[in-house]
Amino acid sequence: MLSLVSRRGGVCLLLVALAAAMPRALEVQLRPAAFGKSGALRVWQTLPGERVRLPLEWGGPRPARVRYAWVPVLGTKGEGASDTLAAGEVARAPGQPGVYELRLEAAEGARVLERLRLVVRVPFHRKQGPYLQGYHIGRYPSAQARGARYAPPSGFIEVTRANQGLALSEHFRLAEFLTHDQKQVWPKYAVVDKRILEKLELVLAELNALGYPAEHMVVMSGYRTPQYNGRGLGSGRAALSRHTYGDAADVWVDNDLDGYMDDLNGDGRRDTGDARVILEAAERVEARHPELAGGAGIYPANGVHGPFLHIDARGRRARW
Repeated sequence: MLSLVSRRGGVCLLLVALAAAMPRALEVQLRPAAFGKSGALRVWQTLPGERVRLPLEWGGPRPARVRYAWVPVLGTKGEGASDTLAAGEVARAPGQPGVYELRLEAAEGARVLERLRLVVRVPFHRKQGPYLQGYHIGRYPSAQARGARYAPPSGFIEVTRANQGLALSEHFRLAEFLTHDQKQVWPKYAVVDKRILEKLELVLAELNALGYPAEHMVVMSGYRTPQYNGRGLGSGRAALSRHTYGDAADVWVDNDLDGYMDDLNGDGRRDTGDARVILEAAERVEARHPELAGGAGIYPANGVHGPFLHIDARGRRARW
């Protein structure tokens, strides 16, 4: 055991010894591109065992031999995966669905990259009929029948009580995108395309740039399972809703957290005029990022909810 000494110079020698014994931090970080066009993404998504190219930026020469480890977090079961980082900064995702942090190790030190987490999804083929692990999802049309834009999702995020608070991006959490049924069924499953996260974050940034304070955006409806979406056919829901593909959200700005659209345009009312302000921001985002083009539609208040804007990233412009 080390103890503090009082002789002149003894304390300095002790501090040097302690510093030498402390583990060193590896000089590496994630490139800005890892956080998307918005700079606000907080997760990668992949399928079990897939190759993942890590967007790493080294503070000096890259160590000759780097090992990576996926560390399970937020209740994820299993041991993750560990191996030597391949050329091109390529790692292999864990074989078990869940949420993981990345740890890098070399002779020069180690570092856990906590700002971005890896979400390993459950492959679509594990769904048995309309169910996945007891969670009622329903059925998707075949890609052959409807085209690639309507191909079933490749996998689902498994949502548990422990990980539902996962930050998908700076302003949005996993639980906000869940289908609004099966309250007592766990685990739940969701599809959340990173393009809708990017678009929502960019719209928030654009609103603030235009002078409309926007700190909190409510996601009234994010992912909808096909079976849930089907209940609303004939009352405003489309049979092939983009919500079922995880790249759509019905939103409003609610800075005061009162559950209703804020008066963004300052006219003393909270109505579709405020949704038009959000639409204006979305139009500007699409103009700068055509790869995020999608649908948008303004909806008025009714007895259940206030006014809102539907926004999606379907890949082509649509307005209604």
